[in-house]
Amino acid sequence: MRESIQRRKNRLRIKRKRRVRGKILGTENRPRVSVFKSNRHFYAQAIDDSKGHTLAYADGAKMGLKANREDVKKVAAVLAKQLKEKGIETIVFDRNGYLYHGVVASFADALRENGIKF
Repeated sequence: MRESIQRRKNRLRIKRKRRVRGKILGTENRPRVSVFKSNRHFYAQAIDDSKGHTLAYADGAKMGLKANREDVKKVAAVLAKQLKEKGIETIVFDRNGYLYHGVVASFADALRENGIKF
């Protein structure tokens, strides 16, 4: 029973992801920041969709952080620092099909606190 519920949740997330990705696009001056969360870790990357390149990324697993609200703020600070070094102040936020709640919302708020505009 649990396996079928998880498959359904993943299917619905992918459906939301495709719907949102059809409407947003990242450029070199205003990249798309995509997030991924697993049960243990949180990852984020800034993507230039016109070239298909990753401009900056933050890996919570390599930093030894978990996917909770406090640790996600540290991941956001690292990503914001990398973006500022490249001269990027404005982004497009891609929640990757996740609800804008909890860890994802905390990450977005921490980016704003570090001077990145949406």
